[in-house]
Amino acid sequence: MVWTDPYLETCCRSALHRLILAGTAGRPPALKDGACLARLETMGFADRSQDGRYMTTEDGEKRHRAEILKQESTSF
Repeated sequence: MVWTDPYLETCCRSALHRLILAGTAGRPPALKDGACLARLETMGFADRSQDGRYMTTEDGEKRHRAEILKQESTSF
């Protein structure tokens, strides 16, 4: 199996998990993990809302399930 997904540093995996936990409220950019949130945005795992808060994307949710929760992706 060839790994084709971009590598996530430990800090970015943690930021992705916190982003998921924030849910619809999102995360403000002025936190310690702001650099990781910006990196997640460039990778397509996060996006910014109108008020500048980071929100998870569908790809971010998939990556969280696969890498952090260690759940296989199922498609029917």
